Amino acid sequence: MGDMYAVDLALDLRASVPGAVMDELRRHLGILPDGQDDEPDGPVPLLAERGPAMRVGGLLVGEVARTGDGWALTARQEVHAELLPDLDALLERLARHCGTEGVIGQIRFYEDHVPELLINEAGTLRRVALTPAPVRPHG
Repeated sequence: MGDMYAVDLALDLRASVPGAVMDELRRHLGILPDGQDDEPDGPVPLLAERGPAMRVGGLLVGEVARTGDGWALTARQEVHAELLPDLDALLERLARHCGTEGVIGQIRFYEDHVPELLINEAGTLRRVALTPAPVRPHG
């Protein structure tokens, strides 16, 4: 459990997002159509945990809701380091259909104090590492 990352997402998806992308997002959120069970050999749901976080504090959430011009997604999750490539792939697919320009979330190693920002630039996902301000001596 020592290789956990805190992931926070808040973004809007355009109404034109393909159904396959929405189906994948719902699967990662743990939202399955009635009568459909999760596939045991399918991908690990990355945004499906709910309740108190084990390492990063606060609550784990994941919701998607229809809006007047698309979909709104908010998620806060703990993701193990070995699943980061899967998370990156999901985020890249979402960014291609994202109606939110600029910051769409953040990710940080649970022991770090400063996150990397997840930025959507015209449908391309970019990570920007923040650095803490240098400590200035008093006097």
